[in-house]
Order: sequence, then structure tokens, then C-alpha cells
Amino acid sequence: MAAKKYVCKVCGYTHEGKEAPSVCPLCKAGASEFEAVKTAKKKGFNTNSDLYAIIYSAVVVVIVAFLLAGVSSSLKETQDANVALDKKKQILSSLNIKDVADAEAEYNKYIKNDLIVNTAGDPVAEEGGFAVENDDINENNLPLYVAEVNGETKYIIPMTGNGLWGAIWGYIALNDDCNTIYGVYFSHASETPGLGAEIAGEKFQGRFSGKDKDGNEIVKKVFDEGAVKLTVKKGKAAAGNEEFHIDAVSGATLTCNGLDDMLKRKLAPYYNYLDKVKADEKAEEVVEVIEVAEGENATAADSETNAADDQNSQAGETTEQK
Repeated sequence: MAAKKYVCKVCGYTHEGKEAPSVCPLCKAGASEFEAVKTAKKKGFNTNSDLYAIIYSAVVVVIVAFLLAGVSSSLKETQDANVALDKKKQILSSLNIKDVADAEAEYNKYIKNDLIVNTAGDPVAEEGGFAVENDDINENNLPLYVAEVNGETKYIIPMTGNGLWGAIWGYIALNDDCNTIYGVYFSHASETPGLGAEIAGEKFQGRFSGKDKDGNEIVKKVFDEGAVKLTVKKGKAAAGNEEFHIDAVSGATLTCNGLDDMLKRKLAPYYNYLDKVKADEKAEEVVEVIEVAEGENATAADSETNAADDQNSQAGETTEQK
């Protein structure tokens, strides 16, 4: 039984116990002078109970969640803009345009179009490729960037794959012949530093284009007879395959295997479209040659006609003089 409180009505002494004392220790009053103190019943939750702890935690979690959602929503526009800007920097890197002060301006300067094509080689949309997320890329939704660098057309293909520990991705820029490589950009989420992570370094990416250590131009090709022949593999290339071989990073076999698989899977769907572009360009060249030839023939004919007219005119003058 819980102890009760008793107060001496004579001197105010407070006693706690099961019953009032027989004599007040201060004023010697008898037990009849003590009266029990009534304890007011507490209202509300018991802050020491498990139920209170659960409800309190739940309320705090809900409040924090709403605050975080509000902050995230207010920052979403900025976050999306930063993601888009980083994507543009990566695309520019594949064109060997790096460390620029204003990536937005440089992107608008060099990238002329971001169309969408399909595996049949037909254009699906003349613009909107930049907005296509990696997860949404499929046989009928292939983003392709068209750039102009020093008056020459470049075609940039995005790609994603899997390395040893996580995702890898990149962009590869092709020259206007739709086959030789102009530049590349690769990155990764969690490859091993000093090994697989080296695919993001300039040393490895420099094996796709540029100049070798002797100053010779590096020429690497992607397609051969309609198939992706470009290969990332450690060691020297087999005879006749030098233009399609990229020496892999030492000690990063699995990451480079993933990169090789990514290149083959992601480049192949673009072949038909690039082949049509190449065919159209050749047709235009033939038309230009024919037009030039016709123009030269017409000029020669005019010259002959003019020469004949001059001779006739001179002959007429001679006759009149006689």
C-alpha cells in the first residue's frame, strides 16, 4: 500500500506513512490533530509510459519528414539544373572540350541538335534527346547529339553499363564519317581507385583518339560490316584489328569487360541511322560532283559558242571591207 501524507493542524508538520503518528514529534499534539492530505489526480499522459514515448517519436518523425520534403521541394529546381549542367559538361568532354568557364554557353555553341532515333535508322523526333533518361532509352527512343566542331559534324552517343562494383556510363563522339572516334568520356559510381576507376582518366580515354606517345594520330573505328568491332581488351591487337582495339587498364579486367560490353550493346542500335546518314552524305557528294561537272560543261559550251560567234563576226567584217 502506498504511503499517505498527514499534516499536523497545530504546527504544520507533514508525516508520510500508512497512518498518522500517535503524537506529533514537534508540538506533541495527538493523532486526532492530524488530517490526511488528498493528492490531486494527474491529468494527461504519463510521460514515463511507453505509449507516451511511441506517440512522441511518431510526432517528431512526421514533423521532420514534412520539413525535409519542403526543403527538397524548394531545392528541386536547383538540383535538376545542376544535374543538367553536369550532363552537358560530360557531353562536351566527349568532344575534347573540358574545364570551360561557362558550360551552358559552350554546349549551346557546339551542340546543334539532340534528336531521337530508332534502331531501324529512322528519326523519331527532331529534338528532345537531352531529356531522355537513361532508364527510358530503348530501341525506339535513342537520343543522339549532333555537334559542329571546327566546321565538321560530330555524332555523340550516350551509354550506360555495369562495372565491377556499380554503374558505369559515358559518351562517345564519332566523326562525320559516322565510324572513326573523335573523343570519349567515361565515368563510374564506385570502381576501385587506381584500377577500374582509371576508365575515367585521361590516360585511358586518350587511347580512343588524339595522338600517341610518338606524336602519331590515333585512329580508332567502331563499326565493321554492320557490327560493332570496337573492343576493349588487355594486350596487343590481333593482326588487322589495330583500328578496332583499345588496350584495357591493367588489373581492371572486370571493369573493362563491363566497358567493352557497354560499348557493344549501346553502339549497335545506332548503326542503321548512322549508315543512312553516311549514305545520304555520299549521295549529296555525288549530286554536287554532277552539278559541278554540268556547270563546267555548260561553261565550256558557252565558251565555244562565244568563240564561234566571234569568228563569224570577224568573217562578216572582212567581207564588208572587201
